[in-house]
Amino acid sequence: MSTTLAAPTVPEQRRARRSPGGPVLSRPGFAWALPATLFFGFFALVPLVLVAVLSFTSWAGLGSPEFVGLDNWQRLARDPVMINSLWLSILLTALGVLVQTPLSLLIGVWAAGQQRNRAVLSAIFFLPLLLSATAVSVLWRALLDPNFGVPGQAPWLFGDGNLFGSRAGAIAVLVFVSSWQFIPFHALIYQGAARAVPAVLYQAAEVDGAGRWGQFRHVTLPQLRNAMITSVVLMVVGGLTTFDTVLILTQGGPGTDTTITAYHMYEQAFRSFDFGAGAAIALLLVVVATVISLIVVRVSGYDRMRSTMEGL
Repeated sequence: MSTTLAAPTVPEQRRARRSPGGPVLSRPGFAWALPATLFFGFFALVPLVLVAVLSFTSWAGLGSPEFVGLDNWQRLARDPVMINSLWLSILLTALGVLVQTPLSLLIGVWAAGQQRNRAVLSAIFFLPLLLSATAVSVLWRALLDPNFGVPGQAPWLFGDGNLFGSRAGAIAVLVFVSSWQFIPFHALIYQGAARAVPAVLYQAAEVDGAGRWGQFRHVTLPQLRNAMITSVVLMVVGGLTTFDTVLILTQGGPGTDTTITAYHMYEQAFRSFDFGAGAAIALLLVVVATVISLIVVRVSGYDRMRSTMEGL
């Protein structure tokens, strides 16, 4: 009498896997994720729902909110400052990605090597990570002051020294300061990813006659693809939601030339005391950041990424 053994189904394979020479590994239960789920729900989802509700009301901070329907959204659609701030936020985010990605990639790959004094130089370079955005903004506001800062002492390079007096100069300052602060963070991501690249790949490339540039192009870059996508998504979210840098460096000026969406939300809610309009701007910013991040993930194929522990 023969006995037929049914092959394990895909869910069964995913629930339990045997590691090489080890015991069966099973996927952790939902209880492990419960604390993080509750934390995220209470501090992220609940406030987001409240902001969405507030965007349909008129509230000055005192008394009870008054339901006004789509009035806040209609005013935003007709507000030229709002439309300009949205495009400006996207512009600053794009410039930040274009500037920070290649520099952080090169520095991260270099820091992953075995060069002499690499550890000391990397530690010095990563110092901006220890500073808050507020401290960094105050520091560069003083250094770039048109009267007492570096530009005022070098008119041959900076002209009249007032970098904050023109739209192009103010945008350039915002991009530079943000890059100075966050390039070390993204370089750290690339450093960790570069160190995870198997040495055998470089050995094989060297046997095939690839030089240093060839190894970087055909081995390092493809292996850093997922790290690059992660870094870009973080840049997009951070660039669209940045606020304190603009508040301290330019305060939206000159005029409204650097009034990004987050700063416009602050002006509406905490200067004009129109919390309904501020909530609508905040909700719109969340939607825009989410859509752009999802586009990056879908176009790059990051959503199809598989790890070596897939199925556990």
